[in-house]
Amino acid sequence: MNGSDFMSGTPLFFKLFFLIIVGFFVFIIIKMVKLWMTDNASPLVIARGTAVTKRSEVWGGTGDSGASTSYYVTFELEDGSRVELQVQSRVFGLIVEGDVGELSYQGSRFKDFQRAEERSN
Repeated sequence: MNGSDFMSGTPLFFKLFFLIIVGFFVFIIIKMVKLWMTDNASPLVIARGTAVTKRSEVWGGTGDSGASTSYYVTFELEDGSRVELQVQSRVFGLIVEGDVGELSYQGSRFKDFQRAEERSN
């Protein structure tokens, strides 16, 4: 059996389906590499910000597979701009809407959020 015999007896529908699936995975990989490269080329931003909203997104979990959850926090910076960043679950649990502090991020990557200490008068 040589390489040209691999799909010679396969119906056209299956060949197209296979090509679409492979194309989809190649597209996703290219998209992820591009985002990774963009984030690496972005400067590290350290700015004072306020956590204005939090959200979670549950995906998967059909049949016997388990569900996964992604966590996001939207910060409003001092200049009025907003940035939504994906954070780890433990960080998500520590940040409360309204928290003010120093936000560090690079591109779309969350780095750190240090809550400012409240001052008592």
